[in-house]
Amino acid sequence: MEKWPLWWIRAVSDPQACAASRSTWQPNVDIYRTAAGWLAKFDLAGVRPADVEILREGAWLRVRGQRRDLTARQALASYSLEINYNQFERAVRLPAEIEQASMRTEFEEGMLLVWLEATADR
Repeated sequence: MEKWPLWWIRAVSDPQACAASRSTWQPNVDIYRTAAGWLAKFDLAGVRPADVEILREGAWLRVRGQRRDLTARQALASYSLEINYNQFERAVRLPAEIEQASMRTEFEEGMLLVWLEATADR
C-alpha cells in the first residue's frame, strides 16, 4: 500500500487545514472611503503591534509581519490547529496615490486600522 504524505491527505480531506499550514498567510481586510481619505481595517487578532510593518508605494498599501503562537513553547500536544501563524503579508491597491497621504494607525480589538488622509497641499 502506497503511503501518502500527511500534507496531501490534509489537502484532500480538509483544504482549509492545508491553507492554515502554509508559511505565509493573508489577513482579511475591509476598505472604506472616508471624507478625508481611506480607512483600511486588517484582521490581525493575536498579532502584536511591534510585529507589524506598513509600507506605501504609489496606490499600494502593504501590511506584513508575524503572528506568533505563544503557547507552542509550552510543549502542548495539539488536537486541532486552525489559526494561521508565522509570516503574513497583504497588499491592497487603492484607486488613488497614497504615498504622500498622512497615515495614522491604531490597534483596536484585534483589528489594525490604517487611516490615510490627503495632505493639505495636494
